[in-house]
Amino acid sequence: MRKLIKWLGRIFLLAVLFIGGMAIYSYQEWQQLETAPIATTESPLFVVARGETSGNLVTRLSTESVPNFVKKLWLRFHPELVAVRHGTYKFDEQTSVREALQAIVNGETYRLQVTLIEGLRLSDWLQRLATAEYLEITLDGQSEAQIAKQLGLDNKKLEGWLLPETYSYTPGDTDLSILQRAYDEMQVFIDKAWSERRPDLPIATPYEALILASIIEKETGIAEERPLIASVFVNRLRVGMRLQTDPTVIYGMGEDYDGNIRKKDLQTPTPYNTYTIDGLPPSPIAMASKEAIMATLHPLDSTYYYFVAMGEGRHYFSKSLREHNNAVRRYILKR
Repeated sequence: MRKLIKWLGRIFLLAVLFIGGMAIYSYQEWQQLETAPIATTESPLFVVARGETSGNLVTRLSTESVPNFVKKLWLRFHPELVAVRHGTYKFDEQTSVREALQAIVNGETYRLQVTLIEGLRLSDWLQRLATAEYLEITLDGQSEAQIAKQLGLDNKKLEGWLLPETYSYTPGDTDLSILQRAYDEMQVFIDKAWSERRPDLPIATPYEALILASIIEKETGIAEERPLIASVFVNRLRVGMRLQTDPTVIYGMGEDYDGNIRKKDLQTPTPYNTYTIDGLPPSPIAMASKEAIMATLHPLDSTYYYFVAMGEGRHYFSKSLREHNNAVRRYILKR
């Protein structure tokens, strides 16, 4: 009988030790999920696939293997962490499994931004997109006409059709998807702006508005001068004067432009040289901002036909050629 009691006592003691050990082990595993940092990888990004479960994510996020019974029990005590959302997330090295899961449940996906700046050309934008972090590049080597076709634009020129803006995206998005959004947003904006334009403008279509807006964008150094610069070009168009604006000459020169405009460049005919052609060039020469487009469609009333750079982005506006020539001597020739 004594032997049986001793044997039962040992079994009981072993059971107590086992249960105690399991309790300690489970507690440690529990605390690991509660407070321990997540497992680190070469990439700071963590991708949650569509259909992934919280249990699977616990396994991926944990630094060590977590027993299934601990995972199930832990998630049962944290039902708020079960409804995870797919997407790409970014966590720092101190993020715990619980904090990471909470972010995934909240849908706090990692979004990046790329700013496509007004006054630049499509080629500049493509270079900017090519260096954007985690953006998939699909347009490398494609022509402007090929890209335009993919965007659904029945035009070989994309210049001016895309809205300058800061665009958010998630890792894995493509450069084409960014341009598609820029194109779609420009359609919405120009349609509304055109419907609300001044009725007496010497431009016949929304595309002509984009052309003139691109010129105003390139000529503007100070934002508040846009409506006044617009008034100069509108006044010229109304009376049949040539626009005679240097940015169109530069655009028409293409790769021949070396940073200087010479007299012969002003006299060399190109489809874009507004010193030699009447009216507007055939397409925009840059991406125009909302502000430049609004200035085009709502120019100030003025009697100015000329302007010249004074320095620091500002211009001197003149009503007559004589006044303009005097301004050129004063501000350009320094006489």
